[in-house]
Amino acid sequence: MQNQSQLTRQTITLKGSTKIVTEFFGYAVNSVLYQRGIYGPETFTPVKKYGLQLMVTTDPGLTKYLSSVLKQISEWLIEGRLQKLVLVICKLDGGETIERWAFDVQTDQECVNEGKTHEKSEEEIQREIQAVVRQITASITFLPLLNDVCTFDLLCYTDKDSDVPLQWEESEAKYIANQAEVKLRSFSTSVHTVEPMVAYKA
Repeated sequence: MQNQSQLTRQTITLKGSTKIVTEFFGYAVNSVLYQRGIYGPETFTPVKKYGLQLMVTTDPGLTKYLSSVLKQISEWLIEGRLQKLVLVICKLDGGETIERWAFDVQTDQECVNEGKTHEKSEEEIQREIQAVVRQITASITFLPLLNDVCTFDLLCYTDKDSDVPLQWEESEAKYIANQAEVKLRSFSTSVHTVEPMVAYKA
């Protein structure tokens, strides 16, 4: 029998795509926090995902915070309202923004409004995400060292008429003065397209 290298195409629904993108955001945020030393390495544990070994936090407070944010992100994704997720790294002393990881999100609104589906192989999506995560991991080769004690914040850009939980608050954009930018590879589920970029103090 002839070997077939053909990829099996799956139907990608809005719900399925939302799960994939939300999961990616969780691993991406964990990877940045680990790679940039925002939390100590002893507070992370290795897991296998996307064919890679990734680091995931074991800190109870951070785990709870990320779970809460990702749950809300999932709701905005399935409503087609999330435009961008931004992870901001700031100096603990003074709050100056020194790094800004932005993940632009584009949504096929026909999938939201009309229930349209797409076809794309799961293997292809996983490969695209793997390439993005590899770039995040490799970012320490070009990003400046963080010599100060730093903290982070997550900003979500949504449509103006989106429902926002009471515990969330409006925030300034926290841009960086005199920034340099590096655009990372994007990935697409065919329902959502995610385009990452990192900006840092030049």
